[in-house]
Amino acid sequence: MAKMDQKQSSPFTPGSPAPADLFAGRVEQIREVNRYLTQTASGRQENLFLTGDRGIGKSSFASIMRQMASINYDMVGIHVYLGGVNTIEELTRRIVEELVKEGWDQPWYTRISNMLGDRVKKVGALGITIEFSPEPEDLTLLARRFPEALGEFVARISEDKRGVLIILDDINGLADNDRFANWYKSVVDYIATHFGPYPALIMLSGLSERRDQLAVHQPSLMRVFRIVELERLDDGEVESFFNNAFGEAGMTVKANAMRRMVRYSSGLPVMMQEIGDAAFWADSDGVVTQRDAVSGISGAAVSVGQKYLDPNIYQAIRSDRYRAIIRKMAGDSIRPTFTRQRIASILTDEEFRVFDNLLRRLRELGVVEIDYEGGRGAYKYTNQIYPVYMWMEAQEYIR
Repeated sequence: MAKMDQKQSSPFTPGSPAPADLFAGRVEQIREVNRYLTQTASGRQENLFLTGDRGIGKSSFASIMRQMASINYDMVGIHVYLGGVNTIEELTRRIVEELVKEGWDQPWYTRISNMLGDRVKKVGALGITIEFSPEPEDLTLLARRFPEALGEFVARISEDKRGVLIILDDINGLADNDRFANWYKSVVDYIATHFGPYPALIMLSGLSERRDQLAVHQPSLMRVFRIVELERLDDGEVESFFNNAFGEAGMTVKANAMRRMVRYSSGLPVMMQEIGDAAFWADSDGVVTQRDAVSGISGAAVSVGQKYLDPNIYQAIRSDRYRAIIRKMAGDSIRPTFTRQRIASILTDEEFRVFDNLLRRLRELGVVEIDYEGGRGAYKYTNQIYPVYMWMEAQEYIR
């Protein structure tokens, strides 16, 4: 059995994409993506939109796609993170930079570096870092002629690779931008009308509301995407994940502990990672008991609350009245659901006047949603760890 002083590292990776050997479920979605990768490797340009709720595992799924493209289809795969990017010029610069980084130690690197000339630099005293730093006028031209540039890249690697997968992650700064929507549609149209085989799969990853924003700016854009939607994992998939992860560390899980961890994970990979990691460190004898699970759930509640609820609620909703209502929603016990009528009955007149505004804000922030099975005025938390954190905060366990 594992002992506390023998533990070196947790098999869980909260805050990071799950490693391939601990990736849970998604059999149907993986099968679907395999079809699109097959078509891309055969010369067909494809466009995907990967979507799902917050914490559903989009980045982990994208990482698996990248591995599939590289290992199964002999393609170049890049994962471009676009946090803070709001211009087409910076978007295209990052794409090219990632493509160059991916190839710097490959046989085809010389062919693509020759194409880019002195705009590519190797920098770094403690290791090689590749930078793509074109002049502003060159960057403007790249954005305008991106289909040709990407086509030239694909042609230059064709002796060694069958195509390219480009994952564009965290598109928040671009989705509500009509220039990006129109640019992307023109890229797809130009490829379709000016090229023959074009083995490139471009995948956008984001919440469903980002897709809706793009549709507002360019309604016909949605027709070019194949939608891959990630749902919450079922209880069997969550249990399998925990068994595999703890098993990798030489640990076992008691049945009552497993039931608790599965329940509070809510089918969300981000919660599975947080709860599993906290329970791993709470355990001292290699057997995860109900006590370890409860400790793990509490630890995960604090971690998730501070990462997601604090910035989304306690900072976004600064009103003292709102905070007082949230404390009353938490109450003296942990409830995964609530009704408007029950909460309204315990509010002051002043709190009641802003209650509906708070409910609307909580729905916008993705903290609660309508519980259609609970009847009129019923709501449920989108994540069962949320009411745990709110209860702990209300009871002043977190300070």
